[in-house]
Order: sequence, then structure tokens, then C-alpha cells
Amino acid sequence: MALTLMTSGVEAPSGKDAAYENFPVGSWLLPAALRPHIARFYAYARAIDDIADDPALSPEVKIARLDGFAAAIRGLNSDPAFAKAHAMRESLRLTAITPQHCLDLISAFKQDAVKTRYASWEELIDYCNRSAAPVGRYLLDLHGGSRDGYAASDALCNALQVINHLQDCQADYRQIDRVYLPLTWLDEAGATVSDLDLGATTPALRRVLEQCLAGTERLLTVAAALPSALRSRRLAMESAAILAIARRLTARLRREDPLAERVQLSKPAFAWCCIRGAVAAGLRV
Repeated sequence: MALTLMTSGVEAPSGKDAAYENFPVGSWLLPAALRPHIARFYAYARAIDDIADDPALSPEVKIARLDGFAAAIRGLNSDPAFAKAHAMRESLRLTAITPQHCLDLISAFKQDAVKTRYASWEELIDYCNRSAAPVGRYLLDLHGGSRDGYAASDALCNALQVINHLQDCQADYRQIDRVYLPLTWLDEAGATVSDLDLGATTPALRRVLEQCLAGTERLLTVAAALPSALRSRRLAMESAAILAIARRLTARLRREDPLAERVQLSKPAFAWCCIRGAVAAGLRV
């Protein structure tokens, strides 16, 4: 489909916003001068993610629209329908940050348009390295980087992505026929993807969830080094808060059934994790 045929309505808003996320988006912990740039990045990421997740769009339309966003990020498309990408490109110019993080997200979401199953944990993490890790890499670049590179940030972002996959495993299967649980683990446990349509987790499916949670905990062990390595004290506080949220959600997913209800933190619990993590990082940094 030619991009000229999509000059209006290229976005597919899901209604999700920052309140839906497992982490604080552009919170008061971060420098006020940087929050507008973070807001632009989040708006851009949400727009392209919503396109990839829209069940009413064909894979071909999704890819064409995402290609339009990529062209706008590269400065090759001036179509006003891609306004969020144009705003993001200007933000990248002002902050001298590479567009690669934005393009990596598009790569992942184009994959979402055509791929609905993942054979192994390694294949899933490859996807997370493009769908989640770029968010942390962008924030690190915006705040002056880390003394230890991207590894701990990648681990934290990927852990959050897996947690989100487990929270939404039933909705993803029912609404868009997408399964992020490794198929080899399902086979070994004697589970099937259709188990995700049940009202409660079977013992076999629970074994697969536990394997995913064990992988998440390994990622969080690597991520624990992130706050103390960051050059920005404020980002260190934010990352420590996110670590606390991720650990709490992981523990709850071990105790609770994501097929029975969405496992998430209450607003007080979310706020307490933010405060506790931020205070702990503030004392260390």
C-alpha cells in the first residue's frame, strides 16, 4: 500500500496511556527539562505499538504504516499523518540522540505484525532486545549514560517486557492470537497454547510460567547493578523504583493466576515501590 493512501488515520489508538504501564513514565523523579522529550518518546512508542497490536488491521497495512513512521524518523517522509514521528525526530535532533532506538522499536513491532509464536526463550529475548531494551537505552542516552554500558538497562527493560507478557498472556492470545511463552517449554511441560483460553492456569501451564519467572529473576539480578552505575542521580532513583516494581510484580505472579485476573499493583503499592526504590537509590548514589 502506498504511503500516499494513508495520509489520515494512520494511528490506531488503543486507549492505553502512561497509567497502564508497569513503570513510571516521565515521573517527577526525572529532570523537568527532559520530561517533554520523554513524553515525545512515549507518545511515539505508544503509537507504533498500538498499530502492531490492532486486530482490525492486516499485517500488510501494519507494516506499511510502521514503514511510514520509520521514514519520518529518518527525515524521508513529511506526511503530517506521522506527526508523532516528526516530533520525535526533532527531539532527537535537539538532544543529539541516535534514531536507532526508535528504529529498533519499529523492527520489533513489524515482527509483531507477522509473528505470533516464539520457539524458545532466546528467541523471545531477541524480540525484547528490540521491543523493550531501546526504551532504556534512549533514557540512558538522554541522561548522560551509564558507566557500565547498556547491559543492566537491557536486562531491566527485558524483564519488564516478560512480566507484561505474563500479565497479558490470556488477552494477547484471545484478542490477537499472539503467544510469547516459549513453545519448547510448553511442549516439555505438556501444555498447549489453548490452555491460555481457560479460566485458570493448569499445572502444566504453571510450570511454564514459573520458567519464565525464573528467567525474569535472572534478568533482575543483572539489572540490580543499574542504579549505582548511572551518571544521573535522578535516573538512578527512577531505575531503582522500577526495579522495586518489577520485583514486586514477579513475586505476585508466582503467587497469583494471570488467567483468573490481571496481576497488577494497586496504586498505593505502586507508589510505595517508587518511594522505597527512589529513597534507597538516593542514599547509595
